[in-house]
Amino acid sequence: MIAQILSATQTVILGVAACVIYFWGTNWVLDRLLGGANASVAHESRRAAIRPWVFLAPALFFLSLYLIYPVFATLWLSFFDAAGTEFVGFSNFLWALGDPNFQQSVFNNLLWLIVVPSCATAFGLVIAVMADKLWWGNIAKSLIFMPMAISFIGASVIWKFVYDYRSGDSEQIGILNAVIQGLGFEPQVWIQIPFWNNFFLMAILVWIQTGFAMVILSAALRGIPEETLEAARIDGANDVQIFFNIMVPQIFPTILVVWTTITILVLKVFDIVLAMTNGQWDTQVLANLMFDWMVRGVDFGRSSTIALVIMIAVLPIMIWNIRQANQEEGTR
Repeated sequence: MIAQILSATQTVILGVAACVIYFWGTNWVLDRLLGGANASVAHESRRAAIRPWVFLAPALFFLSLYLIYPVFATLWLSFFDAAGTEFVGFSNFLWALGDPNFQQSVFNNLLWLIVVPSCATAFGLVIAVMADKLWWGNIAKSLIFMPMAISFIGASVIWKFVYDYRSGDSEQIGILNAVIQGLGFEPQVWIQIPFWNNFFLMAILVWIQTGFAMVILSAALRGIPEETLEAARIDGANDVQIFFNIMVPQIFPTILVVWTTITILVLKVFDIVLAMTNGQWDTQVLANLMFDWMVRGVDFGRSSTIALVIMIAVLPIMIWNIRQANQEEGTR
């Protein structure tokens, strides 16, 4: 533990020192090349134009190295065989269209896309509205937001205990089976029930993301003018009418941003499925299938093809989300 702390401290110190040296060094080079305090107006304007790009250069380099280059490398590998040496054209894409596991993964991803963003956004909105009416609302919000601080793997471990099943006459330690048994029913192996086990896995991500939706939507609700709500109450509107006819329409752009943000996360879901079922019992999703072909199947062509499918699915939603957020920011 102490060694890890010392290593992390050393890394931070070296990183800060490198940034200071780079900042000082690039300024010194610019002053040398384009003059210092006595530089002409033309040199001064050039130096001002170059300096931001010099400071951005490391970030652009690492962005290109770890984001842009992998995209083109993945596209290139999708046209090659398992070893990435022999060109096979569109064979990997034709395989994907006819592969039952790929089709099952697409179906499961669609289920996740329908259920998780809708439930997390709806629960977050309802909780945000209700918590504002309670004196202990901030405490409730804090408790609901806490799962956001847990990693997906950590959350999966917690929920494994919720769904845990013990065979025979063993005492059920899983909360869900303990409740079921207490009500007089037979305990079940929940994560092995085909089709429905997907919903049990989705509940984990809904549990995590509801806090995110609640915080964003709670902030948006505070932006609704109080005069509008008072006028509606004077006109005889009840709380349900105010919620659906005033609150929801006024924060609808924010609701869409929250929904699409969770949608992007859902398209890349991997950790929960890997930790809970490893894709067994018809719970496979695209990211998990890509991992299987890349690490276990050692097929760079097919894994790259699946990665491209995920990227193509995420890209339009991400672009729309950014535009929507920028438009909302511009109207404030």
